[in-house]
Amino acid sequence: MNAATNTQPYVDGFLLAIPADKIEAYRAHAEKASHIWREHGALSYHECVIDDAHIEGMRSFTEAAGAKEGEVAVLAWATFASREARDEANAKIMTDPRIAAMIDQGKDLFDCTRMIYGGFKTLVHF
Repeated sequence: MNAATNTQPYVDGFLLAIPADKIEAYRAHAEKASHIWREHGALSYHECVIDDAHIEGMRSFTEAAGAKEGEVAVLAWATFASREARDEANAKIMTDPRIAAMIDQGKDLFDCTRMIYGGFKTLVHF
């Protein structure tokens, strides 16, 4: 629990497929995004590339992301104080001119139409 507000953080989650040979370029892209998200209210911002995806009897993130040959899954999330704080931040993020430029620059890194996204209420947080 967040002691300052006595509430659980709200999480925006993303799952996407990235060409394996463009991970370093994607890292630079994600680092720029992290600054924008934090500037507009995210408490934290994370981007992780799949490292261990094959456990027998379970569906992998790679499969769930729809990764094609030569692509890897990236799991990303940002946390916010509340859904209201997330909504306010996202309104600012989506109108930030730096985001429009990044979307245009990022077209060769990933396809937004293949990205999986959702907003999540926290059930457990330590």
